Amino acid sequence: MKKFAVFDLDGTLIRWQLYHAVADQLAKLGHFNANDYEAVRMARMNWKKRDNQDSFKTYEHQLIALVDSAITHISPTVLIETSKTVLDEYKDQTYTYTRNLISKLKQNDYMLFAISASHTETVELLANYYGFDDFGGSIYEIQNDKFTGKKQVLKRERKPEYLKELVVKYGLTYKDSIGVGDSESDIAMLEMVEQPIAFNPTKLLFDHAKAAEWKIVVERKNVIYELNSGNGSYILA
Repeated sequence: MKKFAVFDLDGTLIRWQLYHAVADQLAKLGHFNANDYEAVRMARMNWKKRDNQDSFKTYEHQLIALVDSAITHISPTVLIETSKTVLDEYKDQTYTYTRNLISKLKQNDYMLFAISASHTETVELLANYYGFDDFGGSIYEIQNDKFTGKKQVLKRERKPEYLKELVVKYGLTYKDSIGVGDSESDIAMLEMVEQPIAFNPTKLLFDHAKAAEWKIVVERKNVIYELNSGNGSYILA
């Protein structure tokens, strides 16, 4: 039975958030109300200024609400073309650690999965570019070549279920399985693998990883810090 590794994408492989980048491009194309988008932009600036510990969640919730309110007026073709534009800009803006890990695992005959809450159209493009064997993303329902407004978001509780489906689909083993994620939304997925890696983790993921004695990796500029648990503390590898 083959081994597998599963990766989150936004902030784990790619240095920015694909969902956010697609939204920005849609705004440039005039698909959002200008005042509503300006409110989202201001929320993003508050996050960048670290106004409070919940500023990123506030910004993200506003952004999602904006996209959801406009999605029925955006054609699937426009979303795909927008995703292609975003991927052309961001596909090579990756973290060295995860990019090299993907290359190494391919050489070791691992099956590779990408699981993200971004639009499945965007996830598919990036997964194909990096040679993932399968992928999962959030699905926005389409009828008569239009988005209906209904969606199936690949949320944190859905990620482990989807991963299990992939493992069964391909007849894989959990032995030596690897998972890489950067936020608390990846915890349930990471708990399924033998070798979870918290990469540039949020505070909540960092605290969980420490308690569970998971490997923690931090990449800053051109330096990679690998922290392994040992004797109740972490050791710089």
